[in-house]
Amino acid sequence: METTSREGARDAAEPAKAEEGPGALRTVAGYLRAPFPWYGLDEAFTGPRWLMQVGADSDGVVQHGATGHGEGPSIRPDTSAADKGRFAVVVTVGTSPVRRTSDGTGQLEATTASSAAWLAGSGLLASTWPALLDHALRDDWLKQQTEAAFELADDLTGAAWSALSLPVDGVPTPFHYRESEFGWVLAGSTAGQVHLGAYGRGMSAYGLGFSVIEDINSYA
Repeated sequence: METTSREGARDAAEPAKAEEGPGALRTVAGYLRAPFPWYGLDEAFTGPRWLMQVGADSDGVVQHGATGHGEGPSIRPDTSAADKGRFAVVVTVGTSPVRRTSDGTGQLEATTASSAAWLAGSGLLASTWPALLDHALRDDWLKQQTEAAFELADDLTGAAWSALSLPVDGVPTPFHYRESEFGWVLAGSTAGQVHLGAYGRGMSAYGLGFSVIEDINSYA
């Protein structure tokens, strides 16, 4: 992810500070504080839209966040059961220059499409871990899988990724795309102020398009 250290890369992407309180996942206040535009699926998608969560740095500056589309992610049943969750989550990551870590002990490089890829990959894992997995083993499983997602995000030109072109504000834009047993993940960069990531299940990524959200309140 082009950082000086792996831990630094995690700090760059992870939500150091999120909206607090019982309505944290769906409050619009954090989104309104962002210094960059939010993206979601374009007008071709006519299903439900909802807010998720924003991540901010130690100074309270919003760095990234996600918007949901569809039925909402849920823990995936065993592979023999019907998969009822059809959703796509769009991750918006603001461009950011080289900066110090929140504890002042290291330096982070600028955010890239890899930042969006890691947030999307870890988001898919966090919302779709196997329901039949023993709860005592879940943390170990999630740590292992998240590490794998990080490694994949750090190598967007690797064999695990394929090229996919999707419209962003009507302009064909290149993305990196991969599939797993839990769903799909993609990531790329816009010509503007953000990097975009997305993950989903039950909805084909090949038919998606992205656009700036004109009124984030419409997701609340």
